[in-house]
Amino acid sequence: MRVMTFNLRFENAFDGENHWLNRRDFLVRMILKYRPHLLGTQEGKPSMLAFLQENLSGYRISAESRHWDDHCQYPTLYYLDDSFALVEDGEFWLSERPEVHMSKSWDTAFPRMISFALLEMRHSGQHIWVSVTHLDHISEQARIEGAKMIRAWAAERGAPTVLLGDFNDLPGSEVHRTLNKPIGPFVDSWQELNRPEDQQSYTQHGFTGVPTKGRIDWVLTTFEFRILDVSIVCDHEAGCYPSDHFPLWVDLELHEEVVSGS
Repeated sequence: MRVMTFNLRFENAFDGENHWLNRRDFLVRMILKYRPHLLGTQEGKPSMLAFLQENLSGYRISAESRHWDDHCQYPTLYYLDDSFALVEDGEFWLSERPEVHMSKSWDTAFPRMISFALLEMRHSGQHIWVSVTHLDHISEQARIEGAKMIRAWAAERGAPTVLLGDFNDLPGSEVHRTLNKPIGPFVDSWQELNRPEDQQSYTQHGFTGVPTKGRIDWVLTTFEFRILDVSIVCDHEAGCYPSDHFPLWVDLELHEEVVSGS
């Protein structure tokens, strides 16, 4: 199966020619071109997410338990309906009061959250957890504490788990160490395939097509998955980009013993 993480860049009136309304159609075409079975987005406001739901043919949004708020930018999961059935979903805020809508802690610049779903693979009946998050871009403490909360949540799942996100931190950081083995339950798909940690791994480019910040968008998986391929999508139309981040996709599969044991 193919999974993709994609920071959409929120609808910002000051983005000029890169405004959401000018790039959303291309963004949809690009997603449909690569057609991930699972798509995790960041920075989506309700109107943006509704547009994607209406225009991403074959996809469903996982947000049954969501408290919708026009002021929020939500990490959000879409899944191919012919590949998965939703069993349950939920979300919580990465704060000291995770049940409180838009709660903030640890000097985070914005409220941050994780959205998750338990999905049943239609072809096998196997259950997997898929989660999407976006950690703070200002407060390192908020990123670290958020990563600890995600690690604790993942440790309780008891099923193969995928984590998609913009972590606003780099490989080797405390956030990365907190989530990945040997401390955390995950492995980094990029590192699993021994891809270089250089500019070709970067994804944030500010609509220029030339990324200057380190690798902050990650696809992490638990041990039950085998990583087959990974790629960063740099598509553009006449120099126009669908977002200020490149999306990252990963092809993966469950190890045979996991499927046979389901």
